[in-house]
Amino acid sequence: MYTKASEPDTVGRTGYWSVLGKRRLPAWIAAVAFAGPFLVFWSAGIRINCSPSLPLGLYKEATDGRALLIEFCPEQPSARLAAIRGYRSNGNCPDGAGPLMKPVVASAGDVVEVSDRGIAVNGLMLPNTAPKTKDSLGRPMEAWPYGEYRVTPGFVWVASSYNPWSFDSRYFGPLPVGIIRRRLKPFLTL
Repeated sequence: MYTKASEPDTVGRTGYWSVLGKRRLPAWIAAVAFAGPFLVFWSAGIRINCSPSLPLGLYKEATDGRALLIEFCPEQPSARLAAIRGYRSNGNCPDGAGPLMKPVVASAGDVVEVSDRGIAVNGLMLPNTAPKTKDSLGRPMEAWPYGEYRVTPGFVWVASSYNPWSFDSRYFGPLPVGIIRRRLKPFLTL
């Protein structure tokens, strides 16, 4: 029951308290109980991965700059495509979508070859990296131009050999290292 701010409700509170009173307290408790662990994980440097690009589980921030798993906000136009198509959930990247977590497969000095068979790094073909012509819902996909690329300083290539449907460098090419937000390592995965 809503009351006017000047009229006391049945428990003697007015206005604000009558709207957010006892009936809503269980909802607030549930919200805090649900969100609390996620906030604790986040502040402790732990990320939760529910995407199919990596094993499900918890990943911890790594202080080692050589850790081969990164979190980043993709650049345009790939960022927009990934958000519109639902490859990224809502999150805290500048475009309002969530960051991606991917393994680094090539860095400065490596030679990357992109072909219809997949991504090869220094002559070694990575499993499950063949670009798809359509995504899992049948929408057209455009692969990065086929060819051989030497990775220049300040760039990396990312690819998931865990999931053949991963949205990674096979579609958007090399990433500038400046967009890497965090380096991660597996903490507890399934």
